[in-house]
Amino acid sequence: METELLVVGGGPAGYTAAIRGAQRGLDVALVEDGLIGGTCLNHGCIPSKALLSGTGTVHEMETASEMGIYVEPYVDLGEMVAWKDGVVDRLTDGVAALCRQNGVELVDGFARFVDERTVAVDDGREIEFENAVLATGSRPITLPGFGFDADPIWDSRRALAAERAPPRLLVVGAGYIGMELSTIFARLGSDVTVVEMLEEPLPQYESDLTDPVLESVAELGVDINFGEAATNWHEDGRDVVVTTETEDGEESTYSVDEVLVAVGREPVTAGLNLGAAAVETDDRGFVETDEHGRTTAENVFAVGDVAGEPMLAHAGMHEGIVAAETVAGEDPPEARAVPAVVFTAPEIATVGLNPDEARAEGIDPLVGEFPFSASGRAMTTREATGFVRLVAAGDGRVVGGQIVGPEASELIAEIGLAVQEGVTLEAVAETIHTHPTLSEATMEAAEHALGRAIHTANR
Repeated sequence: METELLVVGGGPAGYTAAIRGAQRGLDVALVEDGLIGGTCLNHGCIPSKALLSGTGTVHEMETASEMGIYVEPYVDLGEMVAWKDGVVDRLTDGVAALCRQNGVELVDGFARFVDERTVAVDDGREIEFENAVLATGSRPITLPGFGFDADPIWDSRRALAAERAPPRLLVVGAGYIGMELSTIFARLGSDVTVVEMLEEPLPQYESDLTDPVLESVAELGVDINFGEAATNWHEDGRDVVVTTETEDGEESTYSVDEVLVAVGREPVTAGLNLGAAAVETDDRGFVETDEHGRTTAENVFAVGDVAGEPMLAHAGMHEGIVAAETVAGEDPPEARAVPAVVFTAPEIATVGLNPDEARAEGIDPLVGEFPFSASGRAMTTREATGFVRLVAAGDGRVVGGQIVGPEASELIAEIGLAVQEGVTLEAVAETIHTHPTLSEATMEAAEHALGRAIHTANR
């Protein structure tokens, strides 16, 4: 078998590269040894958001009495998981259909490089290619002694497939996966404890963004213990006993039913025989690439998680498009803004520069904020925590934004467009936003940065 573009891995980065390559007239084959859609569709983004949505409905019902609504929800987690699986199935079937409709040949199997122009699939076939795109993704990192082969030790995939909520759950890691899953299981009634080696959660975000999340999970009863590293565990009767240790050597123990390890992800490159294709990796195992995704091999590209940060599905999709269009001889699109979101409650969303990052780049930033506590729409949804912040350069061009609050994941798109296109604060402020909506907060933040806020105090 011969092809112009071989894509190895069918996650968001891989199938996007394959479809765009086919749209640009290339003969494309996509090899996947698992399920089309990769971790995002099957075991990550979509399943976790489905369960956050389902458990969010439960939480709304439990707290609706302040609106005069009294409901005592009954949750069948097995049925909720089945509903989540149905969502996943519809999406993955749709992606496979889109690949076929665009002329992408799907090959079921594991591909191993034989040389710089050939892979061997584990069913015995060989595929010769002109160019290849690696999109093999990532997988959860294990902690020493906490192998995922032990029954009480969960990775995120097992947590998202659980058909019962454990009475007591210990989450190791307060990153975005740990915080999102802590929210899900706390809403389902689990007694959730989090241990985090660092002194703060979600360390990539400023404390004014993470503080509302900490307050929210505390209200759910989640107990977070910072500065503790999980060192070992053992079973004591029906209990799983986990020992943690601080930098000072102080030990603590936790007796729980299950342990979720969520301490990060590592690239999937094992077995690919990258050396045969002259593809090099960095000291963490991620494939090294240039701005177009090209690896140390001239005709091999790498996109998505396997190429390192940012390990975000939407970033991987963009990288897939860039790689495919580069192979096709096109001018690939340039991304000046990559948003990032944590789907906690409230959500955190950022894009571009924060005020400190702007100053570090020599910008004396214009900064405006609008609190959701002053938003009529936020109050009507009972989610008035958080704020929208806009950061602009001295000439008024928006260079970044941060949101913590309701629908932050949706609201960040307007700021992302502003950063990408160099939109000014004036343009955002003069754009009529529908009232009453959450998106008004972005307009109000622009007005605040310009010193003419109407619905909040000016500085």
